[in-house]
Amino acid sequence: MCLFCKIAKKEIPSKVLFEEEDLLAFHDINPMAPIHVLVIPKQHIVGLGEAVAENAEVLGKLLVASRRVAEETGLVQSGFRVVVNNGPHAGQSVFHLHVHVLGGRPLAWPPG
Repeated sequence: MCLFCKIAKKEIPSKVLFEEEDLLAFHDINPMAPIHVLVIPKQHIVGLGEAVAENAEVLGKLLVASRRVAEETGLVQSGFRVVVNNGPHAGQSVFHLHVHVLGGRPLAWPPG
């Protein structure tokens, strides 16, 4: 079982921001910004490259939850970045779909 599946099942502790029936938002243990929260579906989906039409509802919920993260962490007014890495060349290191919500400082572009 993957790391994020274990976090979703509460087998590994995390600093949870909020939880819904089919997703979990928690603080990244290696933050790249003052605020760095991950939003994951509880269902194991490797990445966007493996998502199918049946995942459309949970994919939409991930984006809505990203907005909620920004709201609950005070980022809505100043701005925030939402990132999904897909595959090793894109920087995906945990192969369970997840959305990074980053903010709390000016973020450079391009990112990498």
